[in-house]
Amino acid sequence: MNRKKIISILKEKLNLKDVYVTEDNNHFKITAIGNIFQGLTQVKRQQIIYKPLVNMITENKIHAVSIKSYTLEEWDKNEK
Repeated sequence: MNRKKIISILKEKLNLKDVYVTEDNNHFKITAIGNIFQGLTQVKRQQIIYKPLVNMITENKIHAVSIKSYTLEEWDKNEK
């Protein structure tokens, strides 16, 4: 599994504005930005990200995942 594939899947399935993925030995760090996360807890946000990736996780194509998620407003505040 490569990071470009993960980005493509997440953008297509979740309609995110931006997705950033870094990889280190099948350990992926995902930063997802989109208003799909509006009003949701961090747990619900992570569940949303996991759902389109679950097959790759269970097939060990992705060994570990770290997720950070932001609404557009949160991302703008975070960047400043």
